[in-house]
This record gives sequence, C-alpha cells and structure tokens, in this order.
Amino acid sequence: MGQSTSKPREPLSRERILRTAVTLADELGVEALTMRRLGQALGVEAMSLYKHVVNKDDILDGIVDLVIGEIELPSAPPDWRTAMWQRAASARDVLARHPWAVGLMESRRHPGPATLHYHDWVLGQLRAGGFSVEMAAHAFAVLDSFIFGFAIQEASLPFDTSDEAAAVADEIMQQMADGAYPHLVEIATGHVMQPGYSFADEFEFGLELILDGLERARDAG
Repeated sequence: MGQSTSKPREPLSRERILRTAVTLADELGVEALTMRRLGQALGVEAMSLYKHVVNKDDILDGIVDLVIGEIELPSAPPDWRTAMWQRAASARDVLARHPWAVGLMESRRHPGPATLHYHDWVLGQLRAGGFSVEMAAHAFAVLDSFIFGFAIQEASLPFDTSDEAAAVADEIMQQMADGAYPHLVEIATGHVMQPGYSFADEFEFGLELILDGLERARDAG
C-alpha cells in the first residue's frame, strides 16, 4: 500500500483561531463572526475553541490587536512629522483591508501588546518632537480621529475610480432641478468630474493641514 500524501491538519491554536477570525471578518463583516461559524471555518466543533479563547470578546480583543500590529511604525524616523505621516499612511492602508476594525479599535477594554506598543510609540514620537504631555494627547486624538474618520468615509464611497466618481456625480446631477444646487454642480463639474480626480488625494491634504496646525500649536505652547 502506498503512503498517504495528505498533509496533517495544522493544530488548533489561539493564533490560528484569531487569524481565521480576521479572514471571516474581512469577508463577511465582524457582525457575522460567531463561534459556530469560526469553528466551521477551522473544521472543528465550536466548543473546541474555548480551549484557546475565553469567549467572543476575547476574540474581538485579539483580532483588533492583530490588525493594529499590521500598522508599520518606522524604527528611526528623522522627525515627528515623518513619523506621524508614515504611520498615518500605513494605518489608512490597513483599515482599507480591514474596514470592520475601525469601530473596534478604540472600544476594547483589554488592549493587547500590539495596541499598547502602537499607542506608546505614537506618544513617544510626539514627546521626542517637543510636544508637552497635554499637547501630545491632543495631537494623538486629532490625528486618529482624522485617520479613522477618513477610513470610514473612504470605505463608504459608491465609487472606486475617477471614471466611476464622474458617473456617480453625473447621475446625482440628473436628479436635480436646474439651478437648485449651484454649489454642488460647481464642485461636481469643476472638481469631481475632472480627469484624474481621486478622493484619496483628500487624505494627503487633510493630514498636511493637521500636521501644520499641530506644529504651530506646539511652537506656540
């Protein structure tokens, strides 16, 4: 008899459970993440999961920590602005891959090591950049509010490309009575429907605006 060529199944572990949970949340949304569905995806009974995780809240804590751990934090940025820019750009990319995570990132009562490291790193870069303790807290709050808010807005848009944006804008304008909303028509025809338009450009504009304001506030303080 020939030897079996089937690979042994990867043993169940906390890391495997959490990574599978992230995949399910990406595919179905975090609301659809249940112990039963997670067990099915792993090929085990749901009760087997409890040997490695406490409950669903423990899973949510874990998958949020995994997502935050994907954010790239430069090891030796030349200055605080570069540090904030690079981590903001990476966070936006990560949240585009895991849009469900935005609503959970600040809601967990038991942050994991990646989450704690992320917060400590951001505050450390700001403090090293000359921000007082109070101003570092203000800067952290306003930057993350912008990053998270932009991620939600970007994920909710009914278009992905400039051509699709123009088509959506044109469809909306066709529903308007002539002369009813002149400023909306102006921004649609003069901006959104122009070749090369990308809503993503608003991220760079907004981030630079905030960094400029924070720098002025730091210097004034």
